[in-house]
Amino acid sequence: MAILIPNEQARKIFIERQQLSQPPGRVLSKPGLLQLIDDLGFVQVDSIATVERAHHMILFSRSQTYRREHLTTLLEKDRDLFEHWTHDASIIPARFFRYWKHRFRRREPVIAERWKKWHGEDFDAAFEETFRHIAENGAIMSRNMKADDHKSGGWWNWHPNKTALEYFWHTGKLSIAGRTNFQKIYDLTERVIPAAYFEPEVTEEEFLDWACRSALKRLGFATSGEIAAFWEIITPEEAKTWVKDHRDELVDVVIGTADGSKPRQSFAFHGFPAALGNIPDPPARIRVLSPFDPLLRNRDRAERLFKFFYRIEVFVPEAKRQYGYYVFPLMEGDRMIGRIDMKADRKAGSLDIRRLWLEKGIRASSGRLERLEAELLRLAKFAGVERLSYQQGWREE
Repeated sequence: MAILIPNEQARKIFIERQQLSQPPGRVLSKPGLLQLIDDLGFVQVDSIATVERAHHMILFSRSQTYRREHLTTLLEKDRDLFEHWTHDASIIPARFFRYWKHRFRRREPVIAERWKKWHGEDFDAAFEETFRHIAENGAIMSRNMKADDHKSGGWWNWHPNKTALEYFWHTGKLSIAGRTNFQKIYDLTERVIPAAYFEPEVTEEEFLDWACRSALKRLGFATSGEIAAFWEIITPEEAKTWVKDHRDELVDVVIGTADGSKPRQSFAFHGFPAALGNIPDPPARIRVLSPFDPLLRNRDRAERLFKFFYRIEVFVPEAKRQYGYYVFPLMEGDRMIGRIDMKADRKAGSLDIRRLWLEKGIRASSGRLERLEAELLRLAKFAGVERLSYQQGWREE
């Protein structure tokens, strides 16, 4: 018989799994940061920095004692983290690298076929030259090999050596050794990833089991489709087969929805939810989340659990945007209460608050606005600016 999990409890479970239940003021050491990323599974990387880059904001929202230099050390010196692809570019614990080798093998023919369409049949013309140059001369950035007459553009207009670098990175032959002004530095994978993380080799069966098991652990409860979507390294059919083959370890759960619609049939490990321990209430204070926060990464799941419709409108023409170019979700306790449009003006030393939208039923009480301002001041300090600047018309009427 399926276990019914009311929506309020389901939200608390998922928030706890996403490491948002602990006090955000707790001290986060460098080992603690590594454990936090391991618990999350990955942290998405993105170049947009209207306030701060996505990975920094994701980690800051979980502990406001987070230090950027700890992340850089773990990535570029200790090599306990590496950059690669989940659903998008992400920072991943290096102990998972041996599983990613299966992803490389699976993706190489897919990428080769896709990039032929993007860059033409001879897209691989510069590959041998590029790889040999790195092997003989060491790490490089793409601009080091760019032809003088090449005009830069998006991925559709990469110069041939940039195409080669990205191809070898996606297929595991190169890795990201570091970044300079957010530009990738590429080197041979064996010179970046410590040898200890290559071993032991895992079979295809072990890889599939790890991908599903580790995803379900981090989600708390999930459908087979959500299990597959977590890492995006296996297919939905493989996740469905894994669930079928491991029914003796799993229980059926029915997850209540925030809008009262039909509950969602899902799966969890035996002992759920008692096996998760005493799940605390999330901190009551307001927190600003990154648009790429893993809590909201699966938009459909977020809508079911929080009744919060959220889309990034970066690629939506300005005239058609409902909110704005890069709008930050707001979380209070176990609820999503709204979104805010803001930008750090580092020359002026201010965090410019452009517009606030609260969800239906959320009052703009003086207490709530005071808590929001306190959080915005904390975020401003993290972003390296001194004050808040409320723009005309910032409050939704």
